[in-house]
Amino acid sequence: MTEKTTVASALSPTEVLVPHDTAGPSTPIWLVSDAAPIPESDAVDAAAKRWLEATRFTSTARKQALLPGKAGTIAGVALGLGNGHAGDPSGPSELLVGQLASSLPAGLYHLGRDTPNAALAAIAWGLGAYRFRRYKSAAADSPPPRLKVPAGIDYQSIVDQVGAVWKGRDLINTPASDLAPEDLEAAAARLAREHGASLEATVGDDLLAKGFRMIHAVGRGSPRTPRLIDLRWQKSGGATDAPTLTLVGKGITFDTGGLDIKPASAMLLMKKDMGGAAAALTLAELIMASGLDVRLRLLIAAAENSISGDAFRPGDILVSRAGKTVEIGNTDAEGRLVLADALSLADEESPDTVLVFATLTGAARVALGPDLPAFFTDDDAFAAALSTEAAAVGDPVWRMPLWPGYERHLDSEVADMNNVYEAPFAGAITAALFLKRFVKNARRFAHFDLYGWRPAARPLGPKGGEPQTARAIFSLLAKEHTA
Repeated sequence: MTEKTTVASALSPTEVLVPHDTAGPSTPIWLVSDAAPIPESDAVDAAAKRWLEATRFTSTARKQALLPGKAGTIAGVALGLGNGHAGDPSGPSELLVGQLASSLPAGLYHLGRDTPNAALAAIAWGLGAYRFRRYKSAAADSPPPRLKVPAGIDYQSIVDQVGAVWKGRDLINTPASDLAPEDLEAAAARLAREHGASLEATVGDDLLAKGFRMIHAVGRGSPRTPRLIDLRWQKSGGATDAPTLTLVGKGITFDTGGLDIKPASAMLLMKKDMGGAAAALTLAELIMASGLDVRLRLLIAAAENSISGDAFRPGDILVSRAGKTVEIGNTDAEGRLVLADALSLADEESPDTVLVFATLTGAARVALGPDLPAFFTDDDAFAAALSTEAAAVGDPVWRMPLWPGYERHLDSEVADMNNVYEAPFAGAITAALFLKRFVKNARRFAHFDLYGWRPAARPLGPKGGEPQTARAIFSLLAKEHTA
């Protein structure tokens, strides 16, 4: 086992988001849209307005300007919102407030007028302020700019939401040298302690004894022991018949591709192959922190897909927990194998909803790009509601079909199924159909094929890990299950 790198002190969401009654003078931020220029009644003097005119400031989305004040101070900040629907990567333009958190000088700021989406603007500020500094040996950055969360908004809820996403990003950004399957278990254990949840883990050869043979096969080639992590939670005083919700996350902490080894260029970001587990952990924290009235279960199939004399091979036939046999057409399609065993366990309880999260296929990225996760479900009402909610909070998703015509692509001549289709077509759909074969009893099923990474800095955060879909799904579940 490699030595772990010591964790450096990290910024906290409470250092960038402060209560509305925080003492001290603060600088106003004017959100300027095509329909809402800075009005004369606002506390912006004529000289500042002339400055905006002289510098040709417009309401174009993402355009910003500092307004000069007396004695060389900053009198205010103007941020262009465009037409009101120019968020990042989509959604209400208030999401653009996130860019200010990484570009403004240190100081205390507040929104200069009533904002219909003030809570979303505050969340955007928090998300935009994130930085992953764990491995930076240079002196600490200058103090970050701080935003007063507007009055009338639940400050703790904003901080909880931002904090959950930050933790998910931290997990994805951490290299495999410091994030093994045992570290995913430790992250889940910390979450369980914070929210009064129970946690069990099935580790190493115990996976074989309990029928998780495919998780074991994928992870046995690594000295870092594979495991199935199982967290359960229900809020104190919650209804005994509250809906059951099971989240399943792919926790491949590094993916070499196995014996079907990836090229070097394709391995560069494989520390993020546990992005599905990070998204599931983020969503679980959002649910527990807000006290949704559900009976929550979180399952993470954690392993490292490595190369050794004990690695599983192309052509091997594995027996799943469900009893179905799977021929290995490619060892680089390992995520669906570990998820299948976890999904079988989840399905044995006939939960109301099963949601599975995985950085599963390159095919989904080719189809939709890095910003737009694919999701698959047979529940039309859920799909429509989630798409609407995702657009509203700027955490987009796009529905793809679970088309049964491609079931034949999983046929095997020697086993119940193959784990891949030999032709380079419909890879994301075929993978989703593979997973769905292991969910028979759940009332509602959805699979999210994520990229888990922001390729370049944007208003909602820097380049790096992103637990995609967690905010969108939480927003929908909060409407469905808030008591």
